[in-house]
Amino acid sequence: MARLVFLGCVAYFVVGLGQLVVGAVMEPMVHAYGIHYGDGGQLVMNSFLGGMVGVLLAPWMIRRIGKKPLLLLALGIIVAGEAVYALQPPWGWMLSAAPFAGYGLGTMEAIVSAFIIGASAGNANVAMSRVEVFFGVGALLMPFAVAALIASGHWVAAFGVVGGMAIVTLVLWLLFWPSILDRPAVHQAHEANEAGQMPSRSRIIAVLTACCTFFIVYVGMEMSFVHYLPSLLVQSNGLTEEAASLSLSAFWGAMVLGRLAAGQMADRWGGAAYLFTTCAVTFVLFVLMGGFGGPWAMFLFTFAAGLAMSGMFAIALVFANRALPGMTERTISLLMACGGIGGAFMPRLTGWFLDENGADATRWLFAGYALLMFGVVIWALLVSRPKKQSMQTANHVRLHSTHS
Repeated sequence: MARLVFLGCVAYFVVGLGQLVVGAVMEPMVHAYGIHYGDGGQLVMNSFLGGMVGVLLAPWMIRRIGKKPLLLLALGIIVAGEAVYALQPPWGWMLSAAPFAGYGLGTMEAIVSAFIIGASAGNANVAMSRVEVFFGVGALLMPFAVAALIASGHWVAAFGVVGGMAIVTLVLWLLFWPSILDRPAVHQAHEANEAGQMPSRSRIIAVLTACCTFFIVYVGMEMSFVHYLPSLLVQSNGLTEEAASLSLSAFWGAMVLGRLAAGQMADRWGGAAYLFTTCAVTFVLFVLMGGFGGPWAMFLFTFAAGLAMSGMFAIALVFANRALPGMTERTISLLMACGGIGGAFMPRLTGWFLDENGADATRWLFAGYALLMFGVVIWALLVSRPKKQSMQTANHVRLHSTHS
């Protein structure tokens, strides 16, 4: 299991690098190609669409070609896509390569999550939180690496960094494939045990709907916040672009720190209590951001929000998987796809709102997002509760029968 978590951390580090690299080099790339920011946005959208396809097809592809071939294929596609980027080809080739790079990243993120949650059982919260730490490390380090490359006039080498790390990851997974993933008898027994605990179809639909909505709102809110926080600080507080960009380092640094402890906290409190508490704290913090908009207050609340939000993604994945036993790969695939939808469309809504209403009103929009997320998590906890109670009742009946 330790080997699987280590390899998962390496894979998620690459995902963190890969998902941030295009945005990090957007400014020099736009100038080098002589294109508009909308064209750069098209590159991001093409990558997003490829990632959506990868996430949604992952369960089907695992059944068709197997776990190991699919993971190695995804890594190979990432290497190929980043290699095309690094060659700085004509813009049309860049747009054509983006869906493939996105497909590889989306596929790898989905199947590694399924591996970790499926194999770690009762330790899923801790295992997923540790893996998510390395996504945050990748997202935190990429802007610093790109800044150094831009300063040296070699911004395009950032794509080579991602491709090189993907090659290292491919070799590690190829040479040190975790044997725990090749135990069909254990996996089938686990699935058979979970099948007896399957909720009704109506309960499945209710839980999936609530959890999908949570992922749309959470990922959409997070992506909106990290995209527009520097702009809010520049417009409302008069900070320079360089100083405002440090707010993102505060946010991602807090994310990394928070994820170190998120799994243990979720195990101690329970996943439901963890999500309820962190969503409530996040709402309070964004209300405070709306009312106290000074630069130091914004940096402080941003750091605190990063801590509060740090474990939500991983713990919510585990929570949904436990609420819907026996559906790990399909559940994770669907929830990640919903997160991608939120990450693609909510930032567009936020950008429009910022243009129309200004920075001060946009801070209150984030408070509204946080309130919506808090309401959705309460909904998810309520619709999952009868399932837990019925399982406890069934276990009590079985135990009573055994003693009789």
